[in-house]
Amino acid sequence: MAASETSVPDIDDLYQPTHDERSRHDFISVLRNFAKRDMRDEMEHRFESTARPAFESEHGRAPETGREVAAAMSGDLYYRFYSSIRYNSQEMMYLHTMDPVERKLPEMIEMARRIAEERPTGGSLELNPDMEIPRYVTALDIHLAPGCFHSEYVEDDVAQGMLLAQGGGVAFGANVHRMRDAGGVGRSIGYYLTQKYPDFRPERILDIGTQSGKNLLPYLDFYPDAEAHAVDVGPATLRYGHAKAEHAGKAVHFRQMNAEHLDYPDQHFDLIVSSFFFHELPVTATKKILAHCRRLLRPGGIMAHMELPPQNQCDPYLNFYWDWDTRNNNEPFYEKFRSQDFFDLMTEAGFERESCFTTTVPDVGTFDKELYPAFLSGEVEAPLHGRGGWFIFGAKID
Repeated sequence: MAASETSVPDIDDLYQPTHDERSRHDFISVLRNFAKRDMRDEMEHRFESTARPAFESEHGRAPETGREVAAAMSGDLYYRFYSSIRYNSQEMMYLHTMDPVERKLPEMIEMARRIAEERPTGGSLELNPDMEIPRYVTALDIHLAPGCFHSEYVEDDVAQGMLLAQGGGVAFGANVHRMRDAGGVGRSIGYYLTQKYPDFRPERILDIGTQSGKNLLPYLDFYPDAEAHAVDVGPATLRYGHAKAEHAGKAVHFRQMNAEHLDYPDQHFDLIVSSFFFHELPVTATKKILAHCRRLLRPGGIMAHMELPPQNQCDPYLNFYWDWDTRNNNEPFYEKFRSQDFFDLMTEAGFERESCFTTTVPDVGTFDKELYPAFLSGEVEAPLHGRGGWFIFGAKID
């Protein structure tokens, strides 16, 4: 059932910032856009024109790692200003969405509760109040988002789901490749799979670390007959996500579950996906989850995780740029995850190396679809990750 065919209200309609709050949102979006695009390009120019020659003069060679680039840039005033703008705009995009959420929170909770009871599309919401949320989630506010992914403050709370969604909406204005479609990652990978494997017809899909499920819903546009499952540790984000899925007319089965302990039966899924997930975890957890992915995939199944490109596929400056978040955005596992060989991670989890892949796929919202056959044949490269492309790693098993 399409969203236009359902009478389920949209919980986002209850998010009603004032004129001044909306203006502030717009300002924060512009500020983030300036830092993440204009300042990013100028900072790279500063590295090439100033920091790199200084490093070469001192060491007799160019920087070879992201950390060496970071050391070379650490005293650069422009880099420090860039970091300040990025850090503060990151905090601001959440802090300035809190008031509109809190004003309407009772109504949001009531709407989500009613939708969960009525379940008009047949989806479901299963929470586990006794589940122990991992310390790597609870120890700090990842992304500088107050309350992180997991917090709840009142009974049947949805505040954290709304806060993350609306704060992320402010961020969309900072990235021209995502501003048109909050589920652009899922839509881009889903389209890629239909073009790369036209005979692939998954019966069951699992989205790990789903948060609100925004990047799961597009897969159901490509595979409308599939049964969709989504897991996350955050109860408030799952309540919010279930309300959004029901409004969209899509039956999704949301469960509160630690992905290190997925309790689905063996070979239960044909397609397992995630978006922006693994870099938030210690590598020990990543290994456990990938082993579950292998156990849960049926023969002929596909695993496709959108993630940051690993260090061994990037030059030193790009590694420095991506690993900024480790030091400045409350993402302590970011750099360690990117230092892994992704093929080694997957083979250790039980995948055959020849079944594994890494690739960057075009964002379907900005890429010329007439060029897609040329992309698939290797004649045209996808744009870089974060600049019109999405990096994915995964496997297709026999």
